[in-house]
Amino acid sequence: MEYDNKSFIMDMDGVIYYGNKLIDGAKEFIGKLKEHSSKYLFLTNNSSQTPLDLSKKLRILGVDVSPENIHTAALAVAAFLDGQKKGGSAYVIGDPGLLHALHEVGYNITEFNPDYVIMGDTRAYSLEMIQKACKFIKEGARFIGTNPDLTGPSDFGIVPSVGSLTAPIERATGVKPYFIGKPNPLIMRTALRRLGAHSDETIMIGDRMDTDIIAGIETGLETILVLTGVTSRDDVARYPYQPTRICDSIKDIWK
Repeated sequence: MEYDNKSFIMDMDGVIYYGNKLIDGAKEFIGKLKEHSSKYLFLTNNSSQTPLDLSKKLRILGVDVSPENIHTAALAVAAFLDGQKKGGSAYVIGDPGLLHALHEVGYNITEFNPDYVIMGDTRAYSLEMIQKACKFIKEGARFIGTNPDLTGPSDFGIVPSVGSLTAPIERATGVKPYFIGKPNPLIMRTALRRLGAHSDETIMIGDRMDTDIIAGIETGLETILVLTGVTSRDDVARYPYQPTRICDSIKDIWK
């Protein structure tokens, strides 16, 4: 199929790579985008790495993508908080990508009377962190999650993501987190603004029905589901909404 004059918003995990392995056809697909001078933006719910980190990872895997073409849930959280309360403070459970994004907008990372408790993707997660988060929320801190994904792909297979990590805190406090990442329209509108594109000329490519595809549909985008990540073909029929197209892999999109 031909997608001349189309812009693309794409997930990363499960679409371009799986863990630390490039998915077959990803390099060629990005080459096609550059050949057609297509506007494109990688939009990932993973908050653990900065756009520069992800750009370097892709380069090691054999794909040249500028950090300017990568937007993360961590950046979306930072932008949201900067608009809500400039120069605020937060207790953060998360990795360097989230911490860096918050520092860049002037947020103070603290364990003393924080304005927000923020949960992002992380492998460092303990009962002590949960206890502190619960304490701060009970004292009035607002609860933010970078993304609602219950699971995500990794070298170890499917692993828990932020939607699962927030669950003990939510159950203990009775407070639901506000998730900023996909499928929240906030992050989709940000992506379209960064691209300088309209929804009716943009395609969303993702591996998850419950975040990528619904985000695209609710924002008015054409959607393509690839089956190299979380959602399988058998899963698709269970959803009341459907993608515009299903491809086995990103290598099949231009066919």
